[in-house]
Amino acid sequence: MKKIPHTFTIVFALIVLAAVCTWFVPAGEFIRESITVQNADGSTAVREVVRNNSFRYVERNPQTWQVFSALFDGFVDKADIIIFILMVGGAFNILNNSRAIEVGVMAFLRRVLRLNRFRFFKRLGVENIIITLIMIMFSLFGAVFGMSEETIAFVIIFIPLAISMGYDSIVGVCMCYVAAHIGFAGAMLNPFTIGIAQGIADLPIFSGLEYRFFCWIVLTAIGIAFVLWYANRVKRHPEKSPTHKLDSHWRQRSEEQQQNPVRYATPPVAWVMYGLLSLVLAYCAFAMPTTAIAVGGGEASLPILPVLAVLFVASGLFALRKSVHFFILDILFFTICFLIVGVLGYGWYVKEISALFLAMGICSGVADRQSADDIAKLFLAGCKDILSAALVVGLASGIIFILRDGKIIDTLLYALTRSLAESGDITSVGVMYLFQTLLNLIMPSGSAKAALTMPIMAQFSDLIGVSRQTAVLAFQFGDGFTNMLTPTSGVLIAVLGVAKIPYATWVKWVWKFILALIVIGFLLMLPTMFIQLPGF
Repeated sequence: MKKIPHTFTIVFALIVLAAVCTWFVPAGEFIRESITVQNADGSTAVREVVRNNSFRYVERNPQTWQVFSALFDGFVDKADIIIFILMVGGAFNILNNSRAIEVGVMAFLRRVLRLNRFRFFKRLGVENIIITLIMIMFSLFGAVFGMSEETIAFVIIFIPLAISMGYDSIVGVCMCYVAAHIGFAGAMLNPFTIGIAQGIADLPIFSGLEYRFFCWIVLTAIGIAFVLWYANRVKRHPEKSPTHKLDSHWRQRSEEQQQNPVRYATPPVAWVMYGLLSLVLAYCAFAMPTTAIAVGGGEASLPILPVLAVLFVASGLFALRKSVHFFILDILFFTICFLIVGVLGYGWYVKEISALFLAMGICSGVADRQSADDIAKLFLAGCKDILSAALVVGLASGIIFILRDGKIIDTLLYALTRSLAESGDITSVGVMYLFQTLLNLIMPSGSAKAALTMPIMAQFSDLIGVSRQTAVLAFQFGDGFTNMLTPTSGVLIAVLGVAKIPYATWVKWVWKFILALIVIGFLLMLPTMFIQLPGF
């Protein structure tokens, strides 16, 4: 059996390949200009877009020694994601040390498995219901507010859950990461893709919502069906899992935890932490009595923080009466709630989310009677455990720098768009979609890709008599599916690093599924060419 190369080896080989291409592919550039576009919340922003018919060939800039500086450039460019990974890894290691997640997972399974007493739930399979509900939730998160980086933190939660139910780490990754990115691809209200692309294409923000909602239902249903099929196959034959041996880490950790029974108790310091957090939330509730939640083209002011404060006071009191472990789980649950409110209501990104998880980790450690030195050691141990994932994110980002500094990204874009002019309507849409899909392999940033391609694609769709919404749909699907495959995606590499799944193993498992999604995406675009749909 051939040995699978290390992820670092694969990514560095791609950097070298990109550098070789800069010696043979002609260098070229588009002229870019700044335009004002409307954001999803009604505000305006200035974005740099490509001027139509402005491509020109320029002097070559072949890359040589830059293959060794790509790691540095990648670290600088993805510093926010790298720090986010380290902070989340450290914070969750503090929380995991309390064994709260173990307690929560086992309590959850005991309660859910009781449903097997009912014939209806037993026939459906309780584990199937769990996977389905979790995937629907994360798919909605991806479709509504573009959840992507946030899934890195949830992998640590759902892999132990999947292992405890008799599955593997791949199922745990699918429950949150894959589900969120299927929702991301079939998004209805994602401001980072749909909002920007429609704004640049001079379309009403989030128009065509009805058909996109139908696409989301189809894609999510297919994703859930595939994961359930795979999960049941692994449960019947664990040895068929490509990560069966690799998951020994998670199984061993589970066995070690079972050999050391949990001591249920509530130390006095946990009550002190409960009081402090209640005061902080009460202050936030009075300082910000309403929160403007922007979803789609609408906005609603709701008393979310006061409601969350009241719920925390009530649920925290109940949890502390059982055990500190349930109180720490309560902190985790409200951390997720505030993450969602922060993203939708206050425009949070990785800096704010990192700070939120760090606070969660510290509060969990204090409630668990850990000293300041112990919390610091646990945090550093968590950072060390996830360091390889952070390093490979910087390395993968270096591929983009080689292609950009070698001035061949625009050349590839120009060559592909020229081929569209020689095709028929259906073929043109297919090539447009294929182009967006291939471009996403080297440029996974949706907002950057929208600014680069939509000025050209929107005008091209006018020339061939296809709705601009179809061009946006081609961008949307092309941007979404291959995010789960491309090594230039820092989020994918980070998720695999946390899950301890080698990149080559993941690609071997997921490529057929991604190919099926790409084909389904093309089929979903065809009705927009022949049927008068709302917003199209």
